[in-house]
Amino acid sequence: MKSFFALTALAALCAAAVPAMAAADTYAIDPTHTFVTFEVPHFGTSTNRGRFDKKEGSVQFDRAGKSGKVEITIDATSINTGTAQFNGHLQSADFFDTKKHATIKFVGDKFSFNGDKVTEVAGTLTLLGKTGPVVLKATNFNCYPNPMLKREVCGGDFETTVTRSKFGMNWGLDMGVPDAVRLVIQVEAVKQ
Repeated sequence: MKSFFALTALAALCAAAVPAMAAADTYAIDPTHTFVTFEVPHFGTSTNRGRFDKKEGSVQFDRAGKSGKVEITIDATSINTGTAQFNGHLQSADFFDTKKHATIKFVGDKFSFNGDKVTEVAGTLTLLGKTGPVVLKATNFNCYPNPMLKREVCGGDFETTVTRSKFGMNWGLDMGVPDAVRLVIQVEAVKQ
């Protein structure tokens, strides 16, 4: 009899867990409203900036359960600084080595909230074939009913600082090229 009650309790727990897991909604990254940019000081004078023009991904987001998962894949060959020569150097083996490592990937599965607003997403960044932890802090987050798409859109501005040498990107460190790179991801994702 005890085993019957134990099995009944286990079945009830499993049944209760299924709706909680099913509450996550799926969103597709909108590439026309998503920008991945980076910036690094140039010898203490100006700031070098660039962006990646091609990116894609998806988000599983459970606002009530305060959880989610995001995956963003960036095409490293789409780097754009506005200067062809600089783009070529950044794509070379000195930096992104795009012939061997054409993609950069962020996978985040630990969402932090303040009320119903996402404040940060922790996960991993894969760059140059190496994966390391990274935390994207939200400087803005919101969900809204998009009047043109007639669907919910969620997004925000997220940023972190990446230590490039941790991923094996060491060129120029001995010349004073900074190791710390500010990464900014402005993202919007459309509910599917």
